[in-house]
Amino acid sequence: MKLRLLASAVAVSAIALSGTVLTTGTAAAAGPDCSRGLTNVPAKETVKVRTTAKVNGYAVGQLNKGRKAFLCNDGHAFTGQSYRLCGKSSNKWLYIMPNDYNIKGYVPATCMDW
Repeated sequence: MKLRLLASAVAVSAIALSGTVLTTGTAAAAGPDCSRGLTNVPAKETVKVRTTAKVNGYAVGQLNKGRKAFLCNDGHAFTGQSYRLCGKSSNKWLYIMPNDYNIKGYVPATCMDW
């Protein structure tokens, strides 16, 4: 009987540990590297900062026209959902950190003056 209880406790611990490892792996994929980038890049138009490179991605903030942001990854553009915004069509997105806000996310590349 004691051996069965011990085996159950070990199995529960293994499941709990697996859950922790999976959660940590998910959190690590939060976004591109922002250790390098382009500074003080202004927005051509007011745009929403999104968690994914999609027009309908969850908006975490807004970058107003003329406000400046830091372009992560040296301004490398990421391929995402196609859009027609700021007078142009594209599927390129930039990962940014607005200068005045503590947020990070994707904005359409055509809406940044870079």
